[in-house]
Amino acid sequence: MIDAFEGPLDLLLHLIKKSNISITDINIVDITKQYLDYINCMEEMNLDIASEYLTMAAELIEMKSNILLPRPEENDIEEERQDLINRLLDYEQYKKMIGYFKDLEADRKDIFTKAPDDLKKYDCVSEVHLNDDVTIDDLVGALNKFFSKKEYEKPLNTKVTSREYSVTLRCEEIKNVLRDKGKVQFTDLFDKYDKSFVVVTFLAILDLVRKSSVIVSQDRNFNQIYIEDVA
Repeated sequence: MIDAFEGPLDLLLHLIKKSNISITDINIVDITKQYLDYINCMEEMNLDIASEYLTMAAELIEMKSNILLPRPEENDIEEERQDLINRLLDYEQYKKMIGYFKDLEADRKDIFTKAPDDLKKYDCVSEVHLNDDVTIDDLVGALNKFFSKKEYEKPLNTKVTSREYSVTLRCEEIKNVLRDKGKVQFTDLFDKYDKSFVVVTFLAILDLVRKSSVIVSQDRNFNQIYIEDVA
């Protein structure tokens, strides 16, 4: 059926592949006969044939005539043949790209996207303000130094006991220490080298800072950080 092709070049490619020959090896006389036989078959079936198919038929007939009738301009005949070959090669590449993009389109149909949500409404964490230019990074840095030191001092054999810690309870314990001592070094609050205890203690310090219940200070950069009770 003529409707199965996307144009005269598509029909020519079909006929060439059907003949099991390379595009560069096409015989103008043979391919013209095959093309006209196909067009005539469609006409006998009373099918409408687009003008572009008839235009190609006219081109092929002219090329066939130039080959069969002796003429001195043999170079012109070869140029016409080469021009048709180049058009077919370009169209073949075009069809391959179309197939590639159709595969991409099919794959894309299996991908579902969603616009990003505005997560600000879930942001319920208050901003933590520290004193005397002490930042969260400073506290994290001090904690990392504490970890490094404890890792170095850790005995070869340790016995781990399980105990649950609460941030709220740890906040109260820190407040009690500060009421007694007034001001302590940041690392002094980590008197137990236990992962859960260290994490809860650090979170408790951040919570006390957030509530402005303690003052965090540092004499100069990279010096010891102090935690002080708010009078």
